[in-house]
Amino acid sequence: MTALTSLVAFLLSHLAIQASCLLVDSVTALPKTEYDFVIVGGGNAGAVVANRLTEYPRWKVLVIEAGPTHKNVFNARVPGLVASLQRSPYDWNYTTVPQPGYNGRSILIPRGHILGGTSSINGQFYTRGSSSDFDRWAKVTGDPGWSWKNLLPYFLKSERWTEPADGHDTTGEYDPRFHSTRGMTYVSVSGTPQAIDPKVLEASKQLGGEYAYNRDFNSGESLGIGWVQLTVGHGERSSSATAYLGPKYINRSNLHVLVDHQAVRVLNTTSRGEKPSLRTVRFVKRTDLKAMVHEVTAKKELILSAGVIGTAQLLLLSGIGDSSELRSKGVEPLVNLPSVGKNVTDQPFLALQWALGINGTVTPSEALQQQWLSQWNKTRTGPLSSIGHNHLGWVRIPDTSPIWSQHEDPASGVNTPHVEFAFNGGAFYPNPGATLTTVLIGLQPVSRGTLSLNSADPFAHPRLDLAFLESDLDLYTMKYAIRSLRRFLRAPAWDEYKLSPISPLPDDDDEAGLTEYLRNFGDSAAHPVGSAAMSAKNAPYGVVDPDLKLKKATGLRIVDASIMPYVTAGHTQAPVYAIAERAADLIKESWK
Repeated sequence: MTALTSLVAFLLSHLAIQASCLLVDSVTALPKTEYDFVIVGGGNAGAVVANRLTEYPRWKVLVIEAGPTHKNVFNARVPGLVASLQRSPYDWNYTTVPQPGYNGRSILIPRGHILGGTSSINGQFYTRGSSSDFDRWAKVTGDPGWSWKNLLPYFLKSERWTEPADGHDTTGEYDPRFHSTRGMTYVSVSGTPQAIDPKVLEASKQLGGEYAYNRDFNSGESLGIGWVQLTVGHGERSSSATAYLGPKYINRSNLHVLVDHQAVRVLNTTSRGEKPSLRTVRFVKRTDLKAMVHEVTAKKELILSAGVIGTAQLLLLSGIGDSSELRSKGVEPLVNLPSVGKNVTDQPFLALQWALGINGTVTPSEALQQQWLSQWNKTRTGPLSSIGHNHLGWVRIPDTSPIWSQHEDPASGVNTPHVEFAFNGGAFYPNPGATLTTVLIGLQPVSRGTLSLNSADPFAHPRLDLAFLESDLDLYTMKYAIRSLRRFLRAPAWDEYKLSPISPLPDDDDEAGLTEYLRNFGDSAAHPVGSAAMSAKNAPYGVVDPDLKLKKATGLRIVDASIMPYVTAGHTQAPVYAIAERAADLIKESWK
């Protein structure tokens, strides 16, 4: 035992506390114990795994979270204040390297730096993806457990469907056959009506076809226009922290959560020549980077749930990745896995604003915001109980498009959309706001990015290149999205509004103009995945096996969005909940 670990052991043995104080920000406040499982990251996935593993009273679990607790973070409770959480202390504030596909602009990538991870700061969209997305996972991994049929029970296990904040009749707005009222995370349709809602639904009815109404796009069949579903319950954000680490669970005597501490390296505990056993993690207090370095070893498994960026960076810092690339950064290679940090996939995003050419519209003001905040404080209702988006749309590029003579369709199946629309009316009702904001997302990008180390400094952000619009097909998809949205907004239902684009938007037939517009104004949907992707058991590529165990080593498992081999056709929060629920069962099966 080193002098350092001896000192840590001494401190722990002399500063043990009552088992009721289980969420702490100091190592010295942890009880004296050994842990069966250590989880790095208390986010969207890590909180789920911690909850499920501590259902076994004899298993002791430690969660190490780099961010602070979510408790007393008021804006993390109010759904409509989501924008204030990004670019804040509760966001890692990652940025990409300059993106050639975006005319050299660097793009902000928000990731949660708080207990609950990104589920505590995200837009709260609950979209599962198409059934084909998961069937493709099952096919490429050779594990039918990742299929839609076998993952659906885990979606249901994680979900607690509830009525919207305003208590309105939701008949026809969702399909109860595909939802559960007995799960963990609250999910509901929006509880705030908007003036634009009838326009969206009437346009869908008038146009039909690809814009036809879809009662529930979380049924596995997502094409069409439907009501948004959000991780909101009783007017408040429902995150992995509030759901899986709520008072009922955080008081378990076998669950300890250490916040404000960052993992900096995974250590090998085997003798030379043996297969690496990676059950030890080194960590430091995030708010005092010069403080003592600590280590903890899991008796059974170390589980990385630090997110698509954090997990891959920690692997690389620990010598797990492409050996030659690691040596160039001064990191001694431990496990040669060239796929670490490769296959990183994010969806291109574009926001378009339209002015309403009519009288009687509402203009946002500080007084109105205070009125909404007062209503939320009193009743948990009103515009701040939602996010301003009440409907989403999902469309495919037609099978007859000439683009398919040049490119293979990247979608997972014929029921998988290429494009997502979102309609934001500003939460104004009964009169509309002066502007309509629409969001376009390219759901099945071909471009693949990379994550690599800038240096061996664990506190330096990694080099993140998401390769936006580097594929001609991705560019075509976003142009198709603009044209398809315009077709939808030309439906007679919108005539009354006399919509016009606020920023000069090139005509549909102006290929060069649309290209330049996308390169100048495109952004990230903030749905990065794939930096530690799973593959078949004996595949020559990939980072984890289908059971999420790290290849070429023992003792370490990865559970977060980094393991996705392909991004799902939608937002990634719901799939991560399902991944984590299944991962918890896989871990239990290994040790029961």
